[in-house]
Amino acid sequence: MSKLPTVYPSVVHMLVNAADRVPDQDAIVCGDERLTYREYLRCVAWFADELVALGAARQRVGFVLGNSADICIAMFAAHAALAQAAPFNPMYTARELRALFEDADLHVVIYDEDKRDVVEPILDVLRIPHRICIGAGGRRLTAWRRAADRALPPLPTGDDLATLQYTGGTTGRAKGVNLRHCAIATNISQREALLPTRKDCERLLCVMPLFHIYAVAMCLHNMAYAGGTLVIVPRYTPEAVFDLLARERITIIAGSPTLFTGLLAHPRFGSVDFSDLTLSYSGSAALPEELLRRWERATGAPVLEGYGQSETGPVLTFNPLDGVRKSGSVGRPLPYTEIEIVDLERGARTLSVGEKGEIRVRGPQVMSGYRNLPDETAATIRDDWLHTGDVGEFDDDGYLYIRDRKKEMAKVSGFNVFPREIEEVLYLHPAVREAAVVATPDAYRGELVKAFIALRPGQAASPAQLVEHCRANLAKYKVPAQISIVEELPKTAVGKIDKNRLRESLLQAECSRI
Repeated sequence: MSKLPTVYPSVVHMLVNAADRVPDQDAIVCGDERLTYREYLRCVAWFADELVALGAARQRVGFVLGNSADICIAMFAAHAALAQAAPFNPMYTARELRALFEDADLHVVIYDEDKRDVVEPILDVLRIPHRICIGAGGRRLTAWRRAADRALPPLPTGDDLATLQYTGGTTGRAKGVNLRHCAIATNISQREALLPTRKDCERLLCVMPLFHIYAVAMCLHNMAYAGGTLVIVPRYTPEAVFDLLARERITIIAGSPTLFTGLLAHPRFGSVDFSDLTLSYSGSAALPEELLRRWERATGAPVLEGYGQSETGPVLTFNPLDGVRKSGSVGRPLPYTEIEIVDLERGARTLSVGEKGEIRVRGPQVMSGYRNLPDETAATIRDDWLHTGDVGEFDDDGYLYIRDRKKEMAKVSGFNVFPREIEEVLYLHPAVREAAVVATPDAYRGELVKAFIALRPGQAASPAQLVEHCRANLAKYKVPAQISIVEELPKTAVGKIDKNRLRESLLQAECSRI
């Protein structure tokens, strides 16, 4: 196996190296604010010193912060202070945050001023020792940009805990994923082997929320490794993205299927200047093949789709920048990453090429375990293999295809039905903008699949027409028993289609008929 590109002990080492190489280059652009690498590192060093003085070393520092230069500084400073960074979704309610804060046993919480009324009562009840409010009425971590240079505290080692990343928690209790510095830093170099960045010249547009591991890995840490410029969208609107593409000469967009769908449907899309764009990353959810083709035709820049999880640092596979890219595939395993397809029943029997089964993985980027959940850890990591809960298959060339979540697989009249396959067929219909398929219990067949569709602007299609489209492309038992057309599909905070809310709407509809 080929040698990895430079592997740093931690992401802080990456930032230090970039500041040494290109101190006067823009590191962060967010709204009207710009920080050079020299200023960026200076702010990190000063805030790290403050966190050390608060006793944060070897403790957990929580963040309830939106996209800004402050969240970038705060995350690197927490790592530099030898604290474990714990980012939380700023859209969470007080009930959701309290449960996570309590589980994390936080020592410091850093939060936006507009979250004060939600966060501070929780801090009082849980008696969390320290709080730092950011923004209007609070303070800015960028204020140190004009201060004197300051030395960083002793830098973390690879074995130190770096991040406590909570999974989405869409079913049951959210799980806190413990990731060490060596896992995160190695994963960046693994990804770099398949998706090499150009040193000291990339300009990456970050639209995804920076509390999410995908945005942290593919945007925040990616640009620190490359010595590139991270251009942050504080609040997403298509207009903001279109304006920044030309003004900031964006070379890379890190997005999701929801982002690409929304931009393609916008009236301004056809007049946007994509001349500087060289590629796009897609992650956080599966990208429909037809959407990928439409984006590449319109922009002239490839979309590189990959796959990973919070538990895996997060990246496991990617379609390579140089080499064969396969539509519909999430690409090849990263170097030093082993992936097997195993049986769905026990997860112990390795399957052959072309057989669908659960994806299990092992590699240096895998988590050390779930916080406070030894039984969950033991159930997920068995015999050194992390069982992902995702269903996939390999082709003859070693490219991985994600077919579905194991827990989302439906059993219709004894047949395994994967909603992803049906969604791919629905996306082939010219009127379909977004599609989501979920399974519901059925007394006769065991389960049925039902589809929710949002149409493209100016397009029309009836449920009956879409059913006929499915019948022409799917086996009879895979055709949705019901198709509902809606204006918009519900989304989670990170832009994924929220299938739990769709299932709840079906359950409510059933209850109302009883």
